[in-house]
Amino acid sequence: MRIRADDSMTAASKPRRRAAVAALADPVDLTTEGAASGGLLSDNDMYERMVSAILDHRLPPGTKLVEDKLAAAFGVSRTRVRPVLVRLANEQVVTLTPNRGASIAQPTPEEALEVFEARRLLEPRLVELFIANATDGHIAALRACIDDEEAARASGDMRRAIRLSGDFHLHIAQAAGHQTLGRILRELVSRTSLILMTYSPSHAREREEATACGCREHRALIDAIRLRDAKEAARRMLDHLARIESQLEFTPPASEAPDLMSLLGMAG
Repeated sequence: MRIRADDSMTAASKPRRRAAVAALADPVDLTTEGAASGGLLSDNDMYERMVSAILDHRLPPGTKLVEDKLAAAFGVSRTRVRPVLVRLANEQVVTLTPNRGASIAQPTPEEALEVFEARRLLEPRLVELFIANATDGHIAALRACIDDEEAARASGDMRRAIRLSGDFHLHIAQAAGHQTLGRILRELVSRTSLILMTYSPSHAREREEATACGCREHRALIDAIRLRDAKEAARRMLDHLARIESQLEFTPPASEAPDLMSLLGMAG
């Protein structure tokens, strides 16, 4: 693993942060689902939208989450927003700082390594359970996820490719039938998205190759799953996670993180 700066440095470089802001063309959708449910979002609706925005790389690490602006965007009161932020903070996706409010978490290098260590402990077991329980339909869903991931990579939509890569792992967890491990993995996948936004290779060619390797490794994993070879599937899962971790680059911190107001396209 290449470490290009002191491990205490936690944020992405300024060019990468600017690119993340520029890529945020479709901010958190706050209207469609609310209208479908009578115009009022539940706490879980708001939570899911925040997580989706993080997984889609629309809310970069360090983004300020101003309660007033979130409440206005979701069409709820500030008191409704706070429990959602606390839930995300408990999952270490959001950081709550006294007198400074909430922001999207900026994982440290140590936290990044811990997340991958935890995934290496959980996912071999989940893929074993998947093999024991999965139907042909479950395996077909995994193949479709990889097809979509490769299409996203081919079109240059790396943000969507990374999201679909995470979905691949969540599909395995869901079909594995272990609710506790699946819930933990969902949190780890959200944190992995922040880690990849912060510490992914800075050069476009390296990012593309890393994603291409992920697709090939996913297909190799499906081959082992199709043969119902739990031991080989677990080994390939470990190799895949180790390869992603080896691509991380710890870079110098950026200047001030982007403000949520500008990300949502709201006037000052």
